[in-house]
Amino acid sequence: MTQKTTPKRTISVAPMMDWTDRHCRMFHRQITRHTWLYTEMVTTGALLYGDVPRHLDFNQEEHPVALQLGGSEPEDLAKSAKLGEQWGYDEINLNCGCPSERVQKGAFGACLMGEPQLVADCVKAMRDAVSIDVTVKHRIGIDDVESYDFVRDFVGTIADAGCSTFIVHARNAILKGLSPKENREIPPLKPEYAYQLKKDFPQLEILINGGIKTVEEIDLHLQHVDGVMLGREAYHNPYLMASFDARYYSDEAEPKTRAEVLEAMMPYIADQLARHGKAAVGGGLRLNSITRHMLGLMTGLPGARVFRQTLSDSRRLAAGDPALLMDALARMQPSRALAA
Repeated sequence: MTQKTTPKRTISVAPMMDWTDRHCRMFHRQITRHTWLYTEMVTTGALLYGDVPRHLDFNQEEHPVALQLGGSEPEDLAKSAKLGEQWGYDEINLNCGCPSERVQKGAFGACLMGEPQLVADCVKAMRDAVSIDVTVKHRIGIDDVESYDFVRDFVGTIADAGCSTFIVHARNAILKGLSPKENREIPPLKPEYAYQLKKDFPQLEILINGGIKTVEEIDLHLQHVDGVMLGREAYHNPYLMASFDARYYSDEAEPKTRAEVLEAMMPYIADQLARHGKAAVGGGLRLNSITRHMLGLMTGLPGARVFRQTLSDSRRLAAGDPALLMDALARMQPSRALAA
């Protein structure tokens, strides 16, 4: 297999359940050409016993794009990673950070941090099965384990299995008593743990994730680590990413304006509706499945609320007419919106 040339993981968008599906990633790709995009977590069971095309099909324009897997059986992860490589993903990422009870019942996600040797076995099995990168996304600790030594030893064990890229969500995962949402907000952020990992393992690629919202914060983190992964800010304020190609990848091509982003999505939406059928006429795709990811495009502009309201019009959405996008734009303050 010919090895693809991919940009550095200087900036990436986190895997987010129910959010970073293929439609969301296609939308984000209209804003930034080089930022890495990650799928929602896909469990090994869904791939080995479910509908593989539904979980793995993606748009070629999404590259560079990584598949995040959830699982804890080395053999199952190896088979799933191989499927990901065959479908054309640029990276396989193992989830060792999700704290949800559903994931814990499957004995994977953040609870895997308590079993570093098992994670190492999983990583080795996947690396033996594929030629693309295998990476790990993890927390800095679980429950009341606050010592830096815990995450240092975890990373060291996995690195010995051949993993060279770690995405550090720089807060603990509380496995009992907090919801996934609370786990993203209540445990304190400790970016210094990620910084220290880079010092202790200079040969590894260390990315930081958690609570990052501005380019100033990104710039600060990049003084200490190799890359920054944005989460919910990239979803709620996606046009923040319009400056990333020039700022972090030395790409001087003009980014699309917000209006051009909408225009670029029109043929994609029309194609998806044609392929899968409109839900309004008995098909399987609702226009809202795509447009829901675009509600934050006008964040910070006059008329942003009108844009969101128009794009959320249930009657228009049910009709499945992509022209709704441009109508939403036109109902903002026209001169400002069109130049945005």
